Amino acid sequence: MSNKNFLVTGVSRGLGVQIVRSLLGEKNVVVYGISRNKSEELSQLMEQFPDRLKWLGYDLSNTEDVRSIFKNFIGFDVPLHGFVNNAAIAYDDIITNLNYNKLEQMYKVNVFTPMLMTKYVIRHFLLHQVQGSIVHMSSISVHTGYKGLAMYASTKGALEAFSKDTAREWGEKGVRSNALVAGFMETNMSSTLTVEQKDRIYKRTSLKKATTITSVADTIKFLLSDSAESITGQNIHVDSGTI
Repeated sequence: MSNKNFLVTGVSRGLGVQIVRSLLGEKNVVVYGISRNKSEELSQLMEQFPDRLKWLGYDLSNTEDVRSIFKNFIGFDVPLHGFVNNAAIAYDDIITNLNYNKLEQMYKVNVFTPMLMTKYVIRHFLLHQVQGSIVHMSSISVHTGYKGLAMYASTKGALEAFSKDTAREWGEKGVRSNALVAGFMETNMSSTLTVEQKDRIYKRTSLKKATTITSVADTIKFLLSDSAESITGQNIHVDSGTI
């Protein structure tokens, strides 16, 4: 059985590490992981899977050199079968305090670089005649309001629109694109919230608890698989029943 090669961003911690761990549970999978830094968790995974986990340190705010990821890291001889756009940064504040420089930085990481990467991923699919799958990580904040998250939610809303139109544009070639709308998870991004703030968020869900990173990671794995061959252009909610 030939290998399946997946490109995943934001692999240094939390959900990204769990996505990699879930994908590598299949013996024929090779993951090309990208993050700005290499965490202890990621280093341990690289030791555990030295032949199946490749890593590149790259700052995704660098929109100028995106092509080098495909030229120098993956290489044009390696067929890609899927792309998980997981990396993101959050700029949280109320709208009347909006700072343009912080907004621009967030859009580079959350929107502009992922769009450019999608461009090269699809070219890779076409080069190798692969019917590949793309998954963009979105957020429940796009669909239900949270104070202070307007700017962050706007980046994820942009990805949802981009994903849906990607699916329509390239579906004839067998390319699938979906957005996974994640609920509130216990990650580093949410670690600054107080217990009271978290409890208020949990009470807005049907399950009254946080969305687990395992359920999100395993759903991404499913969307990348052949078992999801008829699922495209969708926003898949994994949110503990928030909506």
